[in-house]
Amino acid sequence: MTARERHEHTAVSGREHAVESAATQLHQAWRADQHCGLLGEDIRPLDRGEGYAVQAKLAALIGEPTMGWKIAATSAGGQRHIQVPGPLAGRLFAARALSDGATVALGANAMRVAEAEFAFVMGRDLPLGNADEEPPIDQLFDHVSALHLAIEIPDSRFTRFTEAGEAQLIADFACARQFVLGAPVTEDWRSIDLANHPLCFRIDGEEVAQGWGHFALGDPRKALQWIARELRTFGLGLRAGEVVLTGTCVVPVAIAPGQALCADFGHLGTVGARTSA
Repeated sequence: MTARERHEHTAVSGREHAVESAATQLHQAWRADQHCGLLGEDIRPLDRGEGYAVQAKLAALIGEPTMGWKIAATSAGGQRHIQVPGPLAGRLFAARALSDGATVALGANAMRVAEAEFAFVMGRDLPLGNADEEPPIDQLFDHVSALHLAIEIPDSRFTRFTEAGEAQLIADFACARQFVLGAPVTEDWRSIDLANHPLCFRIDGEEVAQGWGHFALGDPRKALQWIARELRTFGLGLRAGEVVLTGTCVVPVAIAPGQALCADFGHLGTVGARTSA
């Protein structure tokens, strides 16, 4: 092995150690349901690729089944808030999925906001294909079996999450925590212009926010297209049965324990939950 090869091998080994150390630190916070400071500069992921590597390692340490993906920062306002240049993808855990009408324990959640989202369920695996190509929407939706209405209740393990940057936030599952998944939409949703579909959010029966489908990357369909390409880029893929939360269609709504939440998607239906401490 030449001196250059030894240097490159040492550098690679050092980054692998950093990925493992970052995942271990985040796992401690996840397991204790606590928040932590930003990762040390020596173990902080350097780019999106390392962010997803830490996320995968963290998921393995948690050891619980995952059931899909979420997309964070799908609007310009959301990106400004957490200081990232574009959307982020994070794994969803089956143990944190709730059904329509369930009670959501906020616990140590520091963000304490709720978001109304469209969620697609994959009917079959989407082949990885060329990472440089975005799968055509029509072809992509041949692999989708259902549309659901959802409420996401995100949170970050980082106390100063607005300063973490995209790589650390990706490592942190893109702020995934709990989500409420409604029943499948029975209307022919494939023929609906989801981008221009209006919706509102109510707390204790009072409307507190209005929104549109296009808040999610211009169109929930385009959001699904984005994550398909994002996952391909990093050697991942969408699998049959997985849920994809495509991003909030309202400005995130502040919530507190003891409230009734309702995301109203008009003729497509509603999805709700109650909050507790």
